[in-house]
Amino acid sequence: MRKPAKVDGLFCKVAMAEKLYLGAKVRKLREARGWTLEACAGRLALSPSYLSQIETNQRPATARVLIALTRAFDVDASLFDLDGDARLIADLREAVTDVAGHAEAPSPVELKQAVTTTPRLARQFLALHQDYRRLDERLKTLNETLGRDERAQAAPALPYEAVRDFFHYRDNYIDVLDQAAEVLAEQLGLGAGGHPERDLEAALNDLCGVRLATGEGRGAMRRFDPAARILYVDASLPGATRSFLMAHQLVLLRFHDLIEHELDRAAFNVPAARDVCRVGLANYAAGALLLPYRRFLEAARELRHDVDRLRNRFHVSFEQVCHRLSTLQRPGWRGVPFYFARVDMAGNITKRHSATRFQFARFGGACPLWNVHEAFGAPDRILVNLSEMPDGSRYICIAKSVSKPGGSYLEPDRRYALGLGCEIEHADQLVYAAGLDLNGPPTRMGVSCRICERTDCAQRAFPPIDRTLRVPDNERGVIPYTLS
Repeated sequence: MRKPAKVDGLFCKVAMAEKLYLGAKVRKLREARGWTLEACAGRLALSPSYLSQIETNQRPATARVLIALTRAFDVDASLFDLDGDARLIADLREAVTDVAGHAEAPSPVELKQAVTTTPRLARQFLALHQDYRRLDERLKTLNETLGRDERAQAAPALPYEAVRDFFHYRDNYIDVLDQAAEVLAEQLGLGAGGHPERDLEAALNDLCGVRLATGEGRGAMRRFDPAARILYVDASLPGATRSFLMAHQLVLLRFHDLIEHELDRAAFNVPAARDVCRVGLANYAAGALLLPYRRFLEAARELRHDVDRLRNRFHVSFEQVCHRLSTLQRPGWRGVPFYFARVDMAGNITKRHSATRFQFARFGGACPLWNVHEAFGAPDRILVNLSEMPDGSRYICIAKSVSKPGGSYLEPDRRYALGLGCEIEHADQLVYAAGLDLNGPPTRMGVSCRICERTDCAQRAFPPIDRTLRVPDNERGVIPYTLS
């Protein structure tokens, strides 16, 4: 496990049990500056042969080399953080498992080597696998619809998949929008208590010439008339939701150029993905406006990340606080790394963000042992447990069900379960760790049954796709087969 060490004002992650191989990142930085191997080695006070071995991942980077790299390239030490590599490795493992069938899949060591030495090739493989999955789903849907309804068409989920990956590989943190939102919040006095709705209404009018109108939503929670400069917000919605919708419209207008620049950088292949991401970026900026980074981080530390106390202090919802906690990854001013997810009653993950090693399944359902599933049976209660993933990492997992009113007898309420969690090394900063035996037996959960490594789980829904199975003739366990 790597522990952060503060060196010359920078938070550097120095490899302890795990060696730090940075070859592809160092080579990319050097080539971007047009430096020869010899010139770069001179700046780093290393021999050219030593630097060559680092770039080819024949030698790991030491703490001294890591400090020299941050100074020579004038970059933050977080650029060399391997948490992003861990996400890519996990995604690759699921992808190769999916296509391997009963053939031998690459080992974890081989996958790690692929990510650290050829990251662009690894991402390209992942993109090709996503294309394969979409084509496979369309063919299956076509086979079904040919016999039932020839007019039905498969709708590929590419835009949402692409946007999820965009935020996933940005650590769910967009610095330029977060910084701009914090400055604007300071100007408006947001995040300091008081009445956010009133402050946002005044800001829309003063800064954007937009007038607020409330009333029946007629099916739309928010509707903006750009010609009349009127923003309609459904008055039947909770106050926290109305504030968020107003903040969303404000940042769309004030941060238009910043958002479009981020969309240009993302370079999505499909126009629909750009449109979906525009909404996601505006939602991100709206959350950052209502919960300004430094003020919110300081409050989270003071209140030991008590979500109820935070939502009361900032006049936002439980979900908005959980989502914001998962975004506190500003270099040099990082919060506790959380994962956050929202799950519907069918088990679909409708929101997923992670600043931790905790991985969500890209395809299929989530692990049935995850406590978010229990939350639906315990409304208005916060469930806390200790869980262990197959890689040995342990998490404090928090879950709570929430209900969003439909606004009418004929419109059923929408129910979700929210999941929030972090690794146990941050337990002293969490109010939810009180009374929890961190050394006790954990819930042994996984990512999803289709790729779970555990062979002794009684909750397994179906066998993993990369294992052979045997069905005994004369005995039966909780599951009717054994795994290799």
